[in-house]
Amino acid sequence: MDRPPAAPELLIRIDRGLDAPLRSQVERELRGAIRSGRLPAGAELPSTRALASDLGLSRGIVVEAYEQLLAEGYLTARRGSATTVAAGHVSDERVTVEPVAKPITEPKVAVPRYDFRLGRPDTSTFPRRAWHRSLRKVLLTASTEVLGYPNPRGALPLRTALATYLNRVRGTSAHPDRMVMCNGFTQGFRLFCTVLKQRDARIVATEDPSHAEQRETIRAIGLKVVTVPVDEKGIVVERLERTEANAVLVTPAHQFPTGSVLAPERRAALLEWAARRQAFVIEDDYDAEFRYDREPIGSLQGVAPDRVVYVGSASKTLAPALRLGWLVAPADFMNELARAKQMEDRGSPSVEQLAFADFLERGELDRHLRRMRLIYRQRRDRLTAALRTHLPKRRVFGIAAGLHLMLELPPGADEKAIAAAAEELSVSVEGIAAYRVRTNAPPALILGYGGLRDSAIAEGIKRLASVIERRR
Repeated sequence: MDRPPAAPELLIRIDRGLDAPLRSQVERELRGAIRSGRLPAGAELPSTRALASDLGLSRGIVVEAYEQLLAEGYLTARRGSATTVAAGHVSDERVTVEPVAKPITEPKVAVPRYDFRLGRPDTSTFPRRAWHRSLRKVLLTASTEVLGYPNPRGALPLRTALATYLNRVRGTSAHPDRMVMCNGFTQGFRLFCTVLKQRDARIVATEDPSHAEQRETIRAIGLKVVTVPVDEKGIVVERLERTEANAVLVTPAHQFPTGSVLAPERRAALLEWAARRQAFVIEDDYDAEFRYDREPIGSLQGVAPDRVVYVGSASKTLAPALRLGWLVAPADFMNELARAKQMEDRGSPSVEQLAFADFLERGELDRHLRRMRLIYRQRRDRLTAALRTHLPKRRVFGIAAGLHLMLELPPGADEKAIAAAAEELSVSVEGIAAYRVRTNAPPALILGYGGLRDSAIAEGIKRLASVIERRR
């Protein structure tokens, strides 16, 4: 028996520092989303109770905002049915057709008992039944053509469903014709850098700290890497302006690995830099769906779709093994990106793409993310409570979102020595130095909690604290 659709999510920006009433802000945001086409005709809105809960507002405020838009004709509602977007309000403006890399080694067989390493979502919670249902539907109903060689841009049903989802939840300006499906973030990033190189670009900037593998990818393509420091407000744009970069890779919603959020003035400065220099911003939106103590932050791509390339994947939200990723790029890159994808692997698997399209359309990703936010938030809370108990003098950063946080160490602490000593107690941690290019930065540890059992958090931190205090 079919379950009722999950309550859809919706990106609404509320600024409690403004003089404008909260109800007026909700009305303005919804009206703008409808007029721009981000919420198309027929799109279902969350219930007033669900949206009020997501925004931290009283239900009465949302009810009044819906009633006003109903009166203006932007919304329609029937008794017993969801409130939907009325037809006829879309604006015409919307219509637009480091050192040499280390050799790869086999992973260790032994698994630490207390594993705080990064990049590990909880795959035990993967919605197997819902995914199986979508996969089974595709296998039973898809045409025989689906089993042929795939479109290098990706299956159109998925690009359509994904564009709708990203526009609604992440505030992008995505269109199916400006998307390429790829095998995770890394391939999408590599494809775009490949096209940049073909266009005679020379330099790509990255944040410092950031993934060493991303810097290695840039160099492997034949481009030069420059690094730009990050502080508590995100990438330091004035330092970026001193470079001759043709593009910059950023993680604005939750900087990896410090956890900082790109401040509004820096967002504006970054986009202004890109426009002035005719450069591109590559937006890695790797775990923006997991937010706990802050308002949702929309994508940069939605503000400047001609200058921002949006790269995302299902690795953190669902499972890395799916190898589902996507690029949203300016229209004039599409043919080159499709050729690059065709040359690399002749296109990503169609069956999994169509299953993901069905999964999205049935609201299963919305449903799964609502569940996982609660689980990850509880783990984040257990982790921060354990740190307050066992390391009360050490500050933590980046706790408002994501699947990891940064723990400062005493000045002069040896990250590698602490990690090695912790390993002897079956506690696996990483120092931030592995992600930095600068060598004079303060020491810190990066603690991931996505894949860690709840029962292991307190004891793991207790053991880690004993190591840090011994080595002060």
